[in-house]
Amino acid sequence: MGKVLIIGAGGVGNVVAKKCAMLPDVFEEICLASRTKEKCDKIASDIKNQYGIDIKTAEVDADKTEEVVALIKDFNPDIVVNVALPYQDLTIMDACLETGVHYLDTANYEPKDNPKFEYKWQWAYHDRYKDAGIMAVLGCGFDPGVTNVFCAYAAKHLYDTIKTIDILDCNAGDHGHPFATNFNPEINIREVTQVVRHWKNGKWVETPPIIEEGSVHFTFNYPEVGPRESYLLYHEEMESLVKHIKGLERIRFWMTFSDQYLTHLKVLKNVGMTRIDEVDYEGCKVVPLKFLKKLLPDPAELGTNYKGKTVIGCIFDGEKDGKRFKKYIYNVCDHAEAYKEVQAQAVSYTTGVPAMIGAMLVIKGVWSGKGVFNVEQLDPDPFMDALNKYGLPWKIEDFEGELPEF
Repeated sequence: MGKVLIIGAGGVGNVVAKKCAMLPDVFEEICLASRTKEKCDKIASDIKNQYGIDIKTAEVDADKTEEVVALIKDFNPDIVVNVALPYQDLTIMDACLETGVHYLDTANYEPKDNPKFEYKWQWAYHDRYKDAGIMAVLGCGFDPGVTNVFCAYAAKHLYDTIKTIDILDCNAGDHGHPFATNFNPEINIREVTQVVRHWKNGKWVETPPIIEEGSVHFTFNYPEVGPRESYLLYHEEMESLVKHIKGLERIRFWMTFSDQYLTHLKVLKNVGMTRIDEVDYEGCKVVPLKFLKKLLPDPAELGTNYKGKTVIGCIFDGEKDGKRFKKYIYNVCDHAEAYKEVQAQAVSYTTGVPAMIGAMLVIKGVWSGKGVFNVEQLDPDPFMDALNKYGLPWKIEDFEGELPEF
């Protein structure tokens, strides 16, 4: 039915490629590309052995639009799935624009020299993509991605008006390492050391980062895994949901962190290892955070002994037919089961499966449009159905628990 070019061969790229290979009637041809072709070849070998499917591989520097353009022209895909680094979103979007190919990613753009991710740079492409007659789907992982779809589903089916949204992301897994990040260490650490923001009554309210005094946190009892300390964190899907979920009075994002993780992160920050500026070391320019990334475990290799589960979902408070009530929509994903299926831990799995689903819906023409879209702007129903079918089943429950009021 269609051809997909996947750029990025880390943990998420591995999941996207394998899940696409499981649907040969949809993804008739697959090309997996990365700066390091050996990673692509390893995944391609796994796919051949597991599913009997041949996929193409290629080397590409996604920092260089001309290389991406050349690859697109050579392979001629229907859609490009970008699971490379967020720094590379714009070069890949430029390449898709030049070649007239649909685009999808899982994380919004941020500049290398400024750890501030926001959608303004990508939203600025809307008119050019519209004029070119192509579609860009932004943030089609889990959070952002599935959480946005949960919100669109709630707005379509459960509520007339949604007053508040709380997004809760829990990783209750154990990878056995003293300190590791579940996705790219550089991106992860930049994200969690930022000043925290949440939306309330028409404005953004700032609170301290998770490792500083005054950070906001509380204990939440997650389904299937129990109580976990959950920290207020700024996350990109809030920016688009504030724009697209009308009448929203408050939205917050919470993520679990262990004391061990926070202690390591505090020490690393205090000694300067989370810095993103260059320092001189014996005549060489070194970015401490990039060097730290080299020392930490590769997230793509964490799955082997990973145990436990992730629980990610949204709690809504709103009105329907004059009645006020709360609902909780969430998914539980098992690290060991994810590894058994696609040799990846659950954080990669929960990001890669939605990216495959989004690409499938675009290729089938179920999701269609001209311009740049966040997933909550698209029909949630086929996506929700596909989650149940392809490995991320969800539940809806009445919510009667307690959340912090502020």
